[in-house]
Amino acid sequence: MTAQHTKLLIIGSGPAGYTAAIYAARAMVEPTLIAGLQPGGQLTITTEVENYPGFADPIQGPWLMEQMQKQAENVGTNIVWDLVSDVDLTATPKRVVLDGGAVYTADAVVICTGAQAKWLGLPSEEAYMGAGVSACATCDGFFYRGRKVVVIGGGNSAVEEALYLANLADEVTIVHRRDEFRSEKILQQRVFAHPKIKVIWDHALDEVLGGGTPPAVTGARLKNVKTGETQEIATDGVFIAIGHAPAVELFKDQVRLKPTGYIWTEADSTKTSVPGVFAAGDVTDEIYRQAVTAAGMGCMAALEAEKYLAELALKTEVAA
Repeated sequence: MTAQHTKLLIIGSGPAGYTAAIYAARAMVEPTLIAGLQPGGQLTITTEVENYPGFADPIQGPWLMEQMQKQAENVGTNIVWDLVSDVDLTATPKRVVLDGGAVYTADAVVICTGAQAKWLGLPSEEAYMGAGVSACATCDGFFYRGRKVVVIGGGNSAVEEALYLANLADEVTIVHRRDEFRSEKILQQRVFAHPKIKVIWDHALDEVLGGGTPPAVTGARLKNVKTGETQEIATDGVFIAIGHAPAVELFKDQVRLKPTGYIWTEADSTKTSVPGVFAAGDVTDEIYRQAVTAAGMGCMAALEAEKYLAELALKTEVAA
């Protein structure tokens, strides 16, 4: 199949991908964006969004991503509704194969494939997702002011979520399947010293409990991993904090990764270890993981890609 060439190819369609597309299109780069398996990213499974700047009232996550998509298209982005199955970032130009069979070549690539929260896989967890089950305290903690919440996990993610939620909720219970945390000691000390936080050791989440119309979480059934005994506790929200997995499978043998598995970028930059390849959003950001920071990084990537393409064009012109 004959490859289609584009100066800039953006892989991923969350806030980072769409923002990169908007900036690149306005710079007349004529980018092509591959929407991926989950167009719109994680915000499409988020209900009310209150912390994205510019909106006085809560907005719906899917609506926000629809607006970003339309904006990207309106300024000239070519959006392809397919997913990437293979890439060669070391080739000149870069080569990308889509699941539908189409082949693209590009002078520069921006990777915006994001990261997914790790879930336990319980049917009840999925049933109450967005109705009391969350994987982001920064995103949803505001809704639990003065209420009871449960945090599942025992690493840095869990204790950081618990400490954040303790500023909002009346009571925070950490449920961990082991008898000690795996998090940094300084974080553990803060948890143990906090009057609003308690810990239930040697237990795992067995089922999220709830009901009503609209459905809402009312409790959690916990199982002792040593004895098998179960207990039920009342709670208004369950936060799953067992980590995130960046979507790097296609790229991990071609670009440098951080020890955490996220794509490495230069300090204060979106440049990866491969010239002409940039990374933005949650695929490289294991610290903030917010829509607004992903959008900011998308802007950075587009500006850096535009500069790279201009320098490449100049070199080509001089060589000719």
